[in-house]
Amino acid sequence: MALEFKLSCVLFDLDGTLVDTAPDLIACLNHALIAHGFAKVETEKIKPLISYGAAAMIRTSQPNANDTLVAAILTTMLDRYQDNIAEFTRFFPGMENTLAAIESRGLKWGVVTNKRERFTQPLMEALQLKGRAACIISGDTTANSKPHPEPMLAACRQAEVLPEECVYIGDAEHDIAAGKSAKMKTLAALYGYLKTGDTPETWGADALITSPEQLTTWIASCH
Repeated sequence: MALEFKLSCVLFDLDGTLVDTAPDLIACLNHALIAHGFAKVETEKIKPLISYGAAAMIRTSQPNANDTLVAAILTTMLDRYQDNIAEFTRFFPGMENTLAAIESRGLKWGVVTNKRERFTQPLMEALQLKGRAACIISGDTTANSKPHPEPMLAACRQAEVLPEECVYIGDAEHDIAAGKSAKMKTLAALYGYLKTGDTPETWGADALITSPEQLTTWIASCH
């Protein structure tokens, strides 16, 4: 049965929702760790921290590092990442078809991420998505980042849509909180970078999805 909801725009978190950036981020983290005299870290240990930023990835991999050392590793990591923004990054399986399905329905789509503009914009360009997205809002586009509603509302202004006609998909609790605070529908992406102990069923999302295909099905239910 169709949902009683007018859908105009589908908004995505970037890392862990729209695309799998973990291989590039972790490769650059390991480059930085080795450069500063540390051993590489295991992908599965760090991947769940990606939604919380590079500093959180570093602090988890080196819990005894002081702030000065963390800052030094962070600089090395991010400089490396800027120069290798999409070497290994790929769409999650099925996501390209989902984007095509969104566009075929005449719907807009965009990105709201806490990733900084210096990385978001080149990544979207490298993936050939910049010209297709109706809006791209990064973590430093607005004064506040998620879970604050400000970036969500900025996305709506850029895409020229109403918040209540949007759905936001993300893989972290702060994603769902941001969407809900902006009066959007929300979907929790269980295929993303969830942490051990995360309980997405308690986040208040309108639905939980385990794949981009499920998102396509959900969108179809709105029409």
